This record gives sequence, C-alpha cells and structure tokens, in this order.
Amino acid sequence: MQKSILSKCKVKVKEVYDTFDASHDWQHIERVLANADRIMEKEAADPFIVELAILLHDVSDPKYKEGNSDPESEILDLLDLSVEQKSRITDIIRQVSFKGGNGEAPSSIEAKVVQDADRLDAIGAVGIARTFAYGGARGRKLYDWDEKPRNEMSEQEYRDKPTSSATHFYEKLLLLKNMMNTGTGRQIADERHQFMLSFLEQLKKETDGNA
Repeated sequence: MQKSILSKCKVKVKEVYDTFDASHDWQHIERVLANADRIMEKEAADPFIVELAILLHDVSDPKYKEGNSDPESEILDLLDLSVEQKSRITDIIRQVSFKGGNGEAPSSIEAKVVQDADRLDAIGAVGIARTFAYGGARGRKLYDWDEKPRNEMSEQEYRDKPTSSATHFYEKLLLLKNMMNTGTGRQIADERHQFMLSFLEQLKKETDGNA
C-alpha cells in the first residue's frame, strides 16, 4: 500500500516540479530524499511520512504558486492516507520553510529530518548552483557589494525584495549551519558551509579585480 501511494505521489508532484526552474526542480527533490536517507541512518523517523513530506514540500511554494491554486492539498486528497497522516505531513511542510528566519520550529523528528535534508540542499556546491539558477530565472544581479544584508525581516520582506544572489548567502545560506537539528545534518553542513565561504571569498576577489 505504501509503495503504491508513494508511486502515485511521485507521478503527480513530478508534473509540478517539471514546470519549475532548476533551483526547485525534480532533481532538488531527489537530492533532498537522499539527504534524508542519510540522516535517517542515525535518526529513528518514519520514512514513509518523511518521503511524502519531501515529495510535497515545494509543490505549493509561494514563489511558484499561481493564484489560489493549492497543488499540495489537491495531491494529498488523491492519496489513500488517514486524516492523521495528512495532518502530520502538512505540519512538516509548514515547518520546513525558512521564511526569512521566521519559520516555525519543527515539532517532530520527521520534521527535523525533512528540514535538515532540505536545508542541506541549500548550501555547499549545490546550494551555490541553486542560488544562481534561481537568481538568473528571476533576473537578479549576481552580486552587489554595496547592498546591506538584512538581519531582521518579515516573511513578506524576505520574499519580496529582489536582492542579489550573493546577498542571499548572507541573509540565509550562511545561517543554516547553526540551525541544523540533527547530528548528521550538522556534520554535513559544516563542510558545505566552509565551501561557501571559500566561494564567496573568491567571488569577491575576482569582482574586486584582485584575482
């Protein structure tokens, strides 16, 4: 039963993710699933709930959502799940988002696993690639060294201001290492964090004309 539910969900969500830019496409979901599998080698979470939450976590992302559409609810309603399972999944999805630092704390081990797995895909080499893929899709500058990163902002301010891609590192990505929930998440994040620091140092050097 669980395998058929997961298969049906994958087909439906892939149709949505295939319409997104490369920063939030199906490959992003595959990487987050792999991150979660690695974390769950040490964490006793429900893999069925974790996988469904990951599959669905971006389908109704406000960055891509059109009008009043709600693919998350529509797909959940197609799946043979209990009310309690649907509630657990929607709770996890609500808690996974950064929201400019205003996100809700994860309330279950499953939510902690999903949040860490998703945030790991936002940092390191892949995180760098995704940041510039999204910035390019939205017509944002690569960098603006005169732009001041915001330390405090509402969710709406975080989403609405078109800051440069380099600024995004200081407003979000460099903060994620210290926001990991699990030991495995922290371990992986540390290496990826250092890689981002090296990248930004080189980017600054090259764009200052000092390379």
